Amino acid sequence: MSFPSDLEIAQKCQMKHIKDIATKLSIDYNDIDPYGKYKAKLPLHLIDENSVKKSKLILVTAITPTPAGEGKTTTSIGLNEGLNKLGKKSVVVLREPSLGPVFGIKGGAAGGGYAQVVPMEDINLHFTGDFAAIEKANNLLAALIDNNLQNKQNNLGLDPRQIYWKRVMDMNDRALRNITIGLGGTANGIPRQDGFNITPASEVMAILCMSNSIDDLKQKLGNIFVGFTYDRRPIYARDLKAEGAMALLLKDAIKPNLVQTLEGNSAVLHGGPFANIAQGTNTILATKMGMSLADYVVTEAGFGADLGAEKFMHIKCGAAGIEPHAIVLVATIRALRHHGGAKKEEYNTADLTRVQAGFANLQRHIENCSKFGIHPVVAINHFPTDTDEEINFVIQSCADMGIEAIVAKGFAFGGDGMTNLAEGVIRSIESGKNKFKRLYDNSLTVKEKINVLATQIYGAAQVNYTKEAETNLRTIDRLGLSGLPICMAKTQKSFSDDESKIGRPENFVVTVREFEFAVGAGFIIPILGDMMRMPGLPVIPASEHMDIDSNGVVSGLS
Repeated sequence: MSFPSDLEIAQKCQMKHIKDIATKLSIDYNDIDPYGKYKAKLPLHLIDENSVKKSKLILVTAITPTPAGEGKTTTSIGLNEGLNKLGKKSVVVLREPSLGPVFGIKGGAAGGGYAQVVPMEDINLHFTGDFAAIEKANNLLAALIDNNLQNKQNNLGLDPRQIYWKRVMDMNDRALRNITIGLGGTANGIPRQDGFNITPASEVMAILCMSNSIDDLKQKLGNIFVGFTYDRRPIYARDLKAEGAMALLLKDAIKPNLVQTLEGNSAVLHGGPFANIAQGTNTILATKMGMSLADYVVTEAGFGADLGAEKFMHIKCGAAGIEPHAIVLVATIRALRHHGGAKKEEYNTADLTRVQAGFANLQRHIENCSKFGIHPVVAINHFPTDTDEEINFVIQSCADMGIEAIVAKGFAFGGDGMTNLAEGVIRSIESGKNKFKRLYDNSLTVKEKINVLATQIYGAAQVNYTKEAETNLRTIDRLGLSGLPICMAKTQKSFSDDESKIGRPENFVVTVREFEFAVGAGFIIPILGDMMRMPGLPVIPASEHMDIDSNGVVSGLS
């Protein structure tokens, strides 16, 4: 008998009413905004800064992943189940899935196997409308920009060639990366080059994730840099009087979402920036909400620890005034085979030699986490094709580094397969050895901060800058943005900016192609290599296998 699909498992779950999930967190039902029986919005007044200081924050990250991912969300949910099995008051706080990956490669992003958040179909498809609200707020600003160009009255003198704000859509659509708008005569606008980013790459998404309140949200929205006038004056969203209406569109989206796990434990989902082109973590408000309501909070940061975890440390922790008490570093035997040279069709073929060679990638991530003062617990996300020989090698090699590695079987067994990892994380927290620190201070120059990340995290020997990047740096200095943290846009497939360099590459050079600056969100985005902020669909998109029948039963979403 084959193992059931994620969707089949989720559809068999007997979900609890959202009232019961709220009650478990000591929240009065009248204090939540229900979205049907199984979803709700949480009001911001439930955040208590005193409770935030007492709660233990656990960050789940991973080694450099294969294209299918190594199971950070599954491990995060499973760890939360495991902590609850041990009698701990724990909440998992995650990002919301983007429709781009859902219909592209992943087919779903709400965990896997018996470690999922539900209602799975709703979470993967529109959910409570947060992404739609972010998209509309982003595109309202775009419409206001083009309206200002069109009209002589109140015209700000924007130079159409110097507008940096793009429209967004939550779908992978490479044809929209570079477009021309305003064609068809004077009544249809001013012709100019434009383009779309995917919604998770929108600065509005980043701002929602970095805001601490409605007032903070409005201020950050007003600080969005739009472009320059003909006489090189910078124009911001506040100059277009856009921030109030944009915030209005986000009045519900700013509230974190409450759902449940398969085992009826609490989960908070909010925000969804990617970690390769944005900061890759859920909202500050959601994390603080979880820390206000539980003694332990499990959260994740996207892709490998060189991306999401690094940005969590330098961007989110600094802005929120929080810090992790433990790190779980997810590894899989199949990913170690990959980094040891296995081809895609060989990922599920046992090969100790390749695992031994691929361990160098995990080793670098362990070293990097330790540089932040946190000694990670390695979670070996178990697959049926793993052999004892391969697993024992990883456990022993981690032990030789003074790191505990634990086999995690949340996918197959839910919380019962994760109590051992939960116990290991508690040991790490209670050891007193973890003392969080950052690798750079924001007062360093932009190039100095980039050099820290490139050499100390990626292992690069040198950083090169194109002429366009050097021009962007002068603009950053002119706008007074040099003191902002760095949000690197880099391939998730390698420590380098070349996705073909697997394992632990050494003595390589990374190239900063250009910069974007998220003034409202509060960080600078160097773009390395060929990174793009609007993905494309694969040859066979996951959407081809999805359907819904006349009874409303969904299929193919997994």
